[in-house]
Amino acid sequence: MWLKKIHTYGRLIKFSHTLFALPFALAAVILANREHSVTFHTLFFILAAMAGARSAAMGFNRYVDYHYDRKNPRTAHRPIVTGEIDPSSVLAFTAVSSLAFILAAAMLGSLCFKLSFPALGFLFFYSYTKRFTSFSHLFLGVAIGIAPLGAWIAATGTWDGRVLWLSAALITYIAGFDILYACQDMDFDRRAGLRSIPARWGAEKAFQISSWLHVLTFLFLLAVHFAFQMGPIYLAFLLAISFLLWLEHRLVKPHDLQKINVAFFHVNSAISFLLLLAVWTDVHFS
Repeated sequence: MWLKKIHTYGRLIKFSHTLFALPFALAAVILANREHSVTFHTLFFILAAMAGARSAAMGFNRYVDYHYDRKNPRTAHRPIVTGEIDPSSVLAFTAVSSLAFILAAAMLGSLCFKLSFPALGFLFFYSYTKRFTSFSHLFLGVAIGIAPLGAWIAATGTWDGRVLWLSAALITYIAGFDILYACQDMDFDRRAGLRSIPARWGAEKAFQISSWLHVLTFLFLLAVHFAFQMGPIYLAFLLAISFLLWLEHRLVKPHDLQKINVAFFHVNSAISFLLLLAVWTDVHFS
């Protein structure tokens, strides 16, 4: 019974998507550990904060998008739409997850505790951006992209401008593939009055914008190499990441989105994992 409920809530918030951002945050922790020793206590609450923030953000998004998701064939299977979970339970889940995030942040220090409130507010604010701007993808990128910066502050108690390159890479990486993913809902968004880059400019233009964002992702990851004086191992992994970014744009086309889930779930998970592996192996073996 409880396992079924956990599975249902996991489907609700797509917890597996945490794999996109978590490796970037852990990469920041590894880099921070070179100068500030990171304890297990700190690592545990960083992971707890990430899980809480992710769950709260997705729960809130499902709640505020409920009426749209009911009308969209692609999202008709979501538990809140099928009735497996009622909207009031989703709102309660969001509140509990938010509290878990705030408490985890408090365990990481007063600065993290203070920053948890505007961070949570921005995560919630993203859910409304499709109502008024076509650049909601960038808002999503920023909402998720602050994870490496937050992890660095949690690990060190301060911030360092160098980690912003890692956050910038995550922002453009997330925004780029979110644009591709949004192509699936282009026609629905137009009918529903929702805004996105595909809905405004069409799939072909959206693909071009996504490509340029992922070029920036590569350049920002290259900047990480210079900012943190990484070695050749990192550069070798970066070449592999650039190939996967290229592959993602080869798997899907403006008028052929059949392989969008392969590109979205498998390729993007591999990119994030390779980034974490790149930083870990370079720090330990260079």
